[in-house]
Amino acid sequence: MGSSEKREETASSTDAEARSSEPARISRREFLKVSAAVVTPLFLGTGYYSWQVEPHWLEIVTRRMAIRALPDALEGARLVQLSDLHVGPVVSDEYVLDAFRRVAALRPDIVVVTGDLTSYAADVLTHARRIYSHLPHGRLATLCTLGNHDYGPGWMHYNDADRLAATMRELGAPVLRNEIARVGDLQIVGMDDLWAERFDPVRAFAALDPRQAMLALSHNPDTVDLPGWGGFQSWVLAGHTHGGQVKPPFLPPPILGVRNRRYTAGEFGLSGGRRMYINRGVGHLQQIRFDCRPEVTLFELHRA
Repeated sequence: MGSSEKREETASSTDAEARSSEPARISRREFLKVSAAVVTPLFLGTGYYSWQVEPHWLEIVTRRMAIRALPDALEGARLVQLSDLHVGPVVSDEYVLDAFRRVAALRPDIVVVTGDLTSYAADVLTHARRIYSHLPHGRLATLCTLGNHDYGPGWMHYNDADRLAATMRELGAPVLRNEIARVGDLQIVGMDDLWAERFDPVRAFAALDPRQAMLALSHNPDTVDLPGWGGFQSWVLAGHTHGGQVKPPFLPPPILGVRNRRYTAGEFGLSGGRRMYINRGVGHLQQIRFDCRPEVTLFELHRA
């Protein structure tokens, strides 16, 4: 074999080796097929989780609550906050009753429900009586406030709200509507709903003793930015937001029913010596939650 033929053979061999070492190329169609095979199960799995798993994956959040002038008799007392149960056609009754069983197992001293006890339906009062007859009661007190959904469509069905409040009182869980209940020497101020145009802090705080321990229940977090809180210096327990229900990772929730979009969920420092805790709620308006589990909050009370 001549030298030129050897050079050609060597070059051909080198080219073949080079081609064999190049990464395999796939067509656009093949790429889309592979992508669909990976993404589709992930998308369906996330959708199923958000629909069937997380909306009923209740979290018991335990926190310490320091209250100025808390009486010795309430040192270490357990206060459980429920919010936004939305008893009605959307939220599973068995899920709510299971939440009640879990709260009862906590052996609370005080139980509070901060609004949106129901979601409107034609027979919601009958439904509410049946479910809330199983509401666990605190050893010392069980108290409620109303939310916008308790006032029916447009938040203006005042007779329905009155009947719901009467039902809860009959069941041993009185509804505070701009008034104060006293649990020993702890004053619990219950606000009526903002969107129903029944929020009245002047009336609510009229009988407040600033020397004694205090705590406020107000369904809508936006109320803390309004005037009228006067000498109130303590915790405000709120709900309403559901934490947004859907929270993309590392991003704020895209849908939030408050004017002050800082108020998502959890603890917030406020002016005037106040602090607020926003509960993510037990129920939902639509059966979907993502990165925002439903919540029951257990507070252990201590003197500040």
